[in-house]
Amino acid sequence: MSDGAARPPAVQVFDVKKSFEHGLVKALNGVTLTIGQGEWVALVGPSGCGKSTLLHLLAALDTPTSGRILVNGQDISSLPNQNRYRRFEVGLVFQLHNLLPNLTAIQNVEVAMFGNGLSHGEQGERARGLLEAVSLSHRQKVRPPGLSGGERQRLAIARALANNPSIILADEPTGALDSASAEGVLDLFQRIRAERGVTILLVTHDREVAAAADRIIQMRDGRIVETAASAPAG
Repeated sequence: MSDGAARPPAVQVFDVKKSFEHGLVKALNGVTLTIGQGEWVALVGPSGCGKSTLLHLLAALDTPTSGRILVNGQDISSLPNQNRYRRFEVGLVFQLHNLLPNLTAIQNVEVAMFGNGLSHGEQGERARGLLEAVSLSHRQKVRPPGLSGGERQRLAIARALANNPSIILADEPTGALDSASAEGVLDLFQRIRAERGVTILLVTHDREVAAAADRIIQMRDGRIVETAASAPAG
């Protein structure tokens, strides 16, 4: 555990503000946040409170108007290659899975590994292992339109893990799923976190989904208004 103790927090956000429309719309208004290595945090709040904006900033899909964001001790605004950061440091999971409909399940995972230095055979082997990890080995030749909603989300999670990221950023990953499929996705996140030690930041409007996390952070009007440990199940 001494090695882990010496590592910086997975995420550090310092007084981050984000405005749109020449400053007329303040999506984030001074957010400060720390997420530890291997922690699972749920970000909750009403639509328009800034949850997804914060997630997009952490994914380097946008830049803050002011403030600093550090991921694993690095200021992501000063990274020389943010595309590489998005591919290898973070795994992104969205409510709408953004899978490629004309590719099979295994090809959807393999395509995320293009350019990562592995041979085609190694990419295939890794993709098969990830599909097995999300219980989709028997569906690897099926294209996304032939998969159920829960299967498509599990495939999206396998793809997010393709390059062994240290952090998973998930934006409403259960929002389009029925309760049984949503529970399966949350169980999968729990298992991935336990087996791989990844840090998870999950955005949701559903308090039951948020309860699966270690900590719940409530946002409103671009600010963090409350943070608390999740109540244990049962």
